[in-house]
Amino acid sequence: MTIFQPDFLLHGADYNYEQWLDYPDILAQDFRLMGLAQCNVVSVGIFSWAMLEPAEGKYEFGWMDQMLDSLAENGVRAILATPSGAKPAWLAHAYPEVRVVDGNGRCEPHRLRHNHCPTSHIYRQKVRQINTLLAQRYKEHPALFMWHISNEYGSYDCRCDLCYNAFREWLQARYGTLETLNHAWWTTFWSHRYTDWSQIEPVDPSVHGLMLDWQRFISDQVLDFYLAEIEPLRAITPHVPITTNFMQPNVGLDYWKFAQYLDVVSWDSYPRWHSQPEGDTAVAVKTSFYHDLYRSFKRQPFLLMESTPSVTNWQGISRTKRPGLHLLSSLQAVAHGSNSAQYFQWRQSRGGEEKFHGAVVSHAGPEKQRIFREVKAVGTH
Repeated sequence: MTIFQPDFLLHGADYNYEQWLDYPDILAQDFRLMGLAQCNVVSVGIFSWAMLEPAEGKYEFGWMDQMLDSLAENGVRAILATPSGAKPAWLAHAYPEVRVVDGNGRCEPHRLRHNHCPTSHIYRQKVRQINTLLAQRYKEHPALFMWHISNEYGSYDCRCDLCYNAFREWLQARYGTLETLNHAWWTTFWSHRYTDWSQIEPVDPSVHGLMLDWQRFISDQVLDFYLAEIEPLRAITPHVPITTNFMQPNVGLDYWKFAQYLDVVSWDSYPRWHSQPEGDTAVAVKTSFYHDLYRSFKRQPFLLMESTPSVTNWQGISRTKRPGLHLLSSLQAVAHGSNSAQYFQWRQSRGGEEKFHGAVVSHAGPEKQRIFREVKAVGTH
């Protein structure tokens, strides 16, 4: 493990540099504005696999070279992501086994994100390949500050044969014999006793132990995927700290177990300010609890990897923070042990699923907007 003890407060955001390659004036403006807002770190490359490898074996790192060089020149550090959270379309079509299979046995089309089978050997191989190339290329780059592994790991409920066979192996390791398993699950009820491991399929909610163990298996399988993903990074860049951004408590993953394999815990906090019937005091109390929870995973300071400087696009009701609340909520995180105040996202997206999500820099223009001024206030504190 790498010790992560920054001697400064991290202040920054997710930065999708590749969305603006055809607007060099925008990119130049970004670095000027980062200086004004006292942003000293950005998360980059999170969903960039299709840009880095537009076709199998064809790599285009030029834009990332340019971005990291510009960050270093402007004194901004890079939290460089591995891109496994969103596979490119060519990969899904060339290797169907990497796709998720739903509960009805149907292979899902290429859509959304986090749309891969966590057990697929091919997917793990392709992830390891791109991660290895990233580590080899940027291991000595002055901008590289930390690794951001994937993005918001979830509980992938893939029902393919690979996952089912891995589940049966997991059960054999856990119980040893079918007799022990049948007794633990009390399968005598409704004549559900298993006489061969191949008979076990996690599709029967009436066998409670079966479904509980399936969820435990998924959590372990996602952790195993993560451990496979970081292997080349640990080998090539042992000096670079590793994190992944947890979400608001996810019952599908054992974050306590997961945290053992992180150099620092980070999480994404999106309180529903000004929109809950219990009022903002209750929202603040709940958020304080979550900060304390994430600090408890390793009993050390954590990172606030994402928050919104304004609004989200996915909450039923999301209101712009009242004047002063952004600074207050950022300092709340710091008071509970965060070494950072970071946002999604730096500049508002040009299109796609999150085009209506708030950002530090909006399409309306930066410096005259209240949101930018409030982010700047956090940076100068």
